[in-house]
Amino acid sequence: MPKIEPFEKHTIEYDSWFDKNKEIYQSELVALKKVIPANMKGLEVGVGTGRFAVPLGIKLGIDPSQAMLSIAAAKGIKTVKGYAENLPFEDNSFDFILFVTTICFLDDISKAFKEANRVLKENGEIIIGLIDKDSYLGNRYEKIKNKNKFYKDAKFYSVNEIAVLLRESNFNNFRYYQTLINIDEKAIEIPQKGYGKGGFVIIKANKK
Repeated sequence: MPKIEPFEKHTIEYDSWFDKNKEIYQSELVALKKVIPANMKGLEVGVGTGRFAVPLGIKLGIDPSQAMLSIAAAKGIKTVKGYAENLPFEDNSFDFILFVTTICFLDDISKAFKEANRVLKENGEIIIGLIDKDSYLGNRYEKIKNKNKFYKDAKFYSVNEIAVLLRESNFNNFRYYQTLINIDEKAIEIPQKGYGKGGFVIIKANKK
Protein backbone atom coordinates (compact mmCIF):
# COMPACT_ATOMS: atom_id res chain seq x y z
CA MET A 1 0.00 0.00 0.00
CA PRO A 2 1.23 3.54 -0.73
CA LYS A 3 2.83 5.36 2.20
CA ILE A 4 0.12 7.99 2.67
CA GLU A 5 0.34 8.57 6.43
CA PRO A 6 2.59 11.68 6.20
CA PHE A 7 0.24 13.23 3.64
CA GLU A 8 -2.78 12.51 5.80
CA LYS A 9 -1.17 13.96 8.95
CA HIS A 10 0.70 16.90 7.46
CA THR A 11 -1.53 17.97 4.58
CA ILE A 12 -1.31 21.71 5.26
CA GLU A 13 2.47 21.58 5.60
CA TYR A 14 2.69 19.75 2.28
CA ASP A 15 0.44 22.24 0.53
CA SER A 16 2.28 25.26 1.93
CA TRP A 17 5.56 24.02 0.43
CA PHE A 18 4.41 25.32 -2.96
CA ASP A 19 3.98 28.83 -1.56
CA LYS A 20 7.38 28.76 0.13
CA ASN A 21 9.13 27.50 -3.01
CA LYS A 22 7.38 29.55 -5.68
CA GLU A 23 10.22 29.57 -8.21
CA ILE A 24 10.50 25.78 -8.20
CA TYR A 25 6.74 25.32 -8.38
CA GLN A 26 6.28 27.87 -11.16
CA SER A 27 9.21 26.44 -13.15
CA GLU A 28 7.56 23.02 -13.03
CA LEU A 29 4.21 24.50 -14.06
CA VAL A 30 5.71 26.39 -17.00
CA ALA A 31 7.27 23.15 -18.25
CA LEU A 32 4.07 21.16 -17.80
CA LYS A 33 2.01 23.77 -19.64
CA LYS A 34 4.10 23.05 -22.73
CA VAL A 35 2.93 19.44 -22.86
CA ILE A 36 -0.65 19.38 -21.54
CA PRO A 37 -3.10 19.00 -24.46
CA ALA A 38 -5.69 21.74 -24.77
CA ASN A 39 -9.40 20.96 -24.59
CA MET A 40 -8.83 17.25 -23.97
CA LYS A 41 -10.18 14.92 -21.29
CA GLY A 42 -7.46 14.36 -18.72
CA LEU A 43 -6.84 12.64 -15.40
CA GLU A 44 -4.18 13.42 -12.82
CA VAL A 45 -3.01 10.36 -10.91
CA GLY A 46 -1.74 11.41 -7.49
CA VAL A 47 -3.62 14.70 -7.69
CA GLY A 48 -2.81 15.59 -4.07
CA THR A 49 -4.17 19.01 -3.14
CA GLY A 50 -4.70 20.00 -6.77
CA ARG A 51 -1.62 22.20 -7.02
CA PHE A 52 -1.02 21.06 -10.60
CA ALA A 53 -4.48 20.02 -11.76
CA VAL A 54 -6.06 23.42 -11.10
CA PRO A 55 -3.64 25.65 -13.06
CA LEU A 56 -3.33 23.02 -15.80
CA GLY A 57 -7.10 22.82 -16.27
CA ILE A 58 -7.42 19.15 -15.33
CA LYS A 59 -10.88 18.53 -13.89
CA LEU A 60 -10.50 14.99 -12.48
CA GLY A 61 -7.96 13.57 -10.05
CA ILE A 62 -7.36 10.37 -8.11
CA ASP A 63 -5.34 9.96 -4.92
CA PRO A 64 -5.25 7.55 -1.95
CA SER A 65 -5.16 10.37 0.63
CA GLN A 66 -8.58 11.63 1.66
CA ALA A 67 -7.08 14.65 3.45
CA MET A 68 -5.36 15.75 0.25
CA LEU A 69 -8.47 15.09 -1.84
CA SER A 70 -10.57 17.26 0.44
CA ILE A 71 -8.41 20.26 -0.40
CA ALA A 72 -8.43 19.45 -4.12
CA ALA A 73 -12.21 19.13 -4.08
CA ALA A 74 -12.53 22.52 -2.39
CA LYS A 75 -10.63 23.95 -5.37
CA GLY A 76 -13.17 22.53 -7.80
CA ILE A 77 -11.48 19.26 -8.78
CA LYS A 78 -13.68 16.19 -9.12
CA THR A 79 -11.90 13.71 -6.89
CA VAL A 80 -11.80 9.93 -6.63
CA LYS A 81 -10.11 8.04 -3.81
CA GLY A 82 -8.07 5.23 -5.29
CA TYR A 83 -4.74 3.90 -6.45
CA ALA A 84 -2.66 4.19 -9.61
CA GLU A 85 -2.32 0.42 -9.80
CA ASN A 86 -6.09 -0.12 -9.92
CA LEU A 87 -7.76 2.79 -11.70
CA PRO A 88 -11.58 2.69 -11.30
CA PHE A 89 -12.26 3.84 -14.86
CA GLU A 90 -13.42 2.24 -18.09
CA ASP A 91 -11.04 1.30 -20.89
CA ASN A 92 -10.29 4.06 -23.41
CA SER A 93 -11.62 6.85 -21.16
CA PHE A 94 -8.99 9.62 -21.34
CA ASP A 95 -7.03 11.63 -23.89
CA PHE A 96 -4.14 12.06 -21.47
CA ILE A 97 -3.02 11.04 -17.99
CA LEU A 98 -0.65 13.07 -15.82
CA PHE A 99 1.65 11.90 -13.03
CA VAL A 100 3.60 14.66 -11.24
CA THR A 101 6.15 13.58 -8.60
CA THR A 102 3.89 10.57 -8.04
CA ILE A 103 5.86 7.62 -9.36
CA CYS A 104 8.39 7.73 -6.51
CA PHE A 105 5.58 6.78 -4.11
CA LEU A 106 4.00 3.94 -6.12
CA ASP A 107 4.12 0.33 -4.99
CA ASP A 108 4.14 -1.10 -8.52
CA ILE A 109 5.08 1.31 -11.31
CA SER A 110 4.72 -1.27 -14.07
CA LYS A 111 1.17 -2.07 -13.00
CA ALA A 112 0.34 1.64 -12.78
CA PHE A 113 1.65 2.23 -16.31
CA LYS A 114 -0.32 -0.71 -17.66
CA GLU A 115 -3.44 0.67 -15.99
CA ALA A 116 -2.75 4.07 -17.52
CA ASN A 117 -2.41 2.45 -20.94
CA ARG A 118 -5.71 0.63 -20.44
CA VAL A 119 -7.76 3.72 -19.63
CA LEU A 120 -6.17 5.91 -22.30
CA LYS A 121 -7.85 6.30 -25.68
CA GLU A 122 -6.08 5.14 -28.82
CA ASN A 123 -2.88 7.17 -29.22
CA GLY A 124 -3.59 8.85 -25.86
CA GLU A 125 -0.73 10.48 -23.98
CA ILE A 126 0.95 9.71 -20.70
CA ILE A 127 2.77 12.67 -19.16
CA ILE A 128 5.16 12.11 -16.27
CA GLY A 129 6.91 14.78 -14.23
CA LEU A 130 9.67 13.36 -12.05
CA ILE A 131 12.72 14.27 -10.06
CA ASP A 132 15.52 12.67 -12.09
CA LYS A 133 17.57 10.47 -9.76
CA ASP A 134 20.68 11.11 -11.85
CA SER A 135 20.44 14.91 -11.58
CA TYR A 136 21.94 17.30 -9.06
CA LEU A 137 18.50 17.79 -7.52
CA GLY A 138 17.88 14.04 -7.43
CA ASN A 139 21.15 13.52 -5.59
CA ARG A 140 20.20 16.24 -3.12
CA TYR A 141 16.79 14.68 -2.45
CA GLU A 142 18.35 11.25 -2.06
CA LYS A 143 20.76 12.52 0.60
CA ILE A 144 18.11 14.26 2.69
CA LYS A 145 15.13 11.97 2.19
CA ASN A 146 15.62 10.05 5.45
CA LYS A 147 15.12 13.34 7.31
CA ASN A 148 12.09 14.40 5.25
CA LYS A 149 8.69 13.20 6.45
CA PHE A 150 7.26 13.15 2.93
CA TYR A 151 10.12 11.58 1.00
CA LYS A 152 11.43 9.16 3.62
CA ASP A 153 9.83 6.16 1.90
CA ALA A 154 10.13 7.48 -1.66
CA LYS A 155 12.13 5.68 -4.34
CA PHE A 156 13.61 7.97 -6.96
CA TYR A 157 14.17 6.84 -10.55
CA SER A 158 16.23 7.99 -13.48
CA VAL A 159 14.62 9.11 -16.73
CA ASN A 160 16.06 6.08 -18.50
CA GLU A 161 14.62 3.66 -15.93
CA ILE A 162 11.13 5.11 -16.38
CA ALA A 163 11.43 5.13 -20.17
CA VAL A 164 12.21 1.39 -20.12
CA LEU A 165 9.15 0.70 -17.97
CA LEU A 166 6.96 2.79 -20.26
CA ARG A 167 8.12 0.89 -23.34
CA GLU A 168 7.37 -2.38 -21.56
CA SER A 169 3.87 -1.03 -20.87
CA ASN A 170 3.19 -0.38 -24.57
CA PHE A 171 4.08 3.31 -24.92
CA ASN A 172 6.16 4.90 -27.68
CA ASN A 173 6.95 8.24 -29.37
CA PHE A 174 8.91 9.70 -26.43
CA ARG A 175 9.49 13.44 -25.91
CA TYR A 176 11.42 15.01 -23.05
CA TYR A 177 11.53 18.43 -21.41
CA GLN A 178 13.60 19.58 -18.45
CA THR A 179 13.70 22.43 -15.96
CA LEU A 180 15.26 23.26 -12.57
CA ILE A 181 18.66 23.36 -14.24
CA ASN A 182 19.85 26.25 -12.06
CA ILE A 183 17.75 25.58 -8.98
CA ASP A 184 19.78 27.76 -6.61
CA GLU A 185 19.28 30.92 -8.67
CA LYS A 186 15.74 31.45 -7.34
CA ALA A 187 14.24 32.23 -10.73
CA ILE A 188 11.41 30.83 -12.84
CA GLU A 189 13.13 28.89 -15.61
CA ILE A 190 12.23 28.46 -19.25
CA PRO A 191 12.10 24.69 -19.93
CA GLN A 192 14.46 23.05 -22.38
CA LYS A 193 13.99 20.00 -24.56
CA GLY A 194 15.74 16.78 -23.60
CA TYR A 195 17.07 15.64 -20.24
CA GLY A 196 20.37 15.28 -18.45
CA LYS A 197 20.72 18.80 -17.05
CA GLY A 198 17.43 19.49 -15.28
CA GLY A 199 16.34 18.19 -11.90
CA PHE A 200 12.69 18.04 -12.99
CA VAL A 201 12.08 16.13 -16.21
CA ILE A 202 8.87 15.59 -18.15
CA ILE A 203 8.45 12.42 -20.17
CA LYS A 204 5.63 12.42 -22.70
CA ALA A 205 4.71 9.29 -24.66
CA ASN A 206 1.81 7.85 -26.62
CA LYS A 207 -0.21 4.69 -26.18
CA LYS A 208 0.59 2.31 -29.02
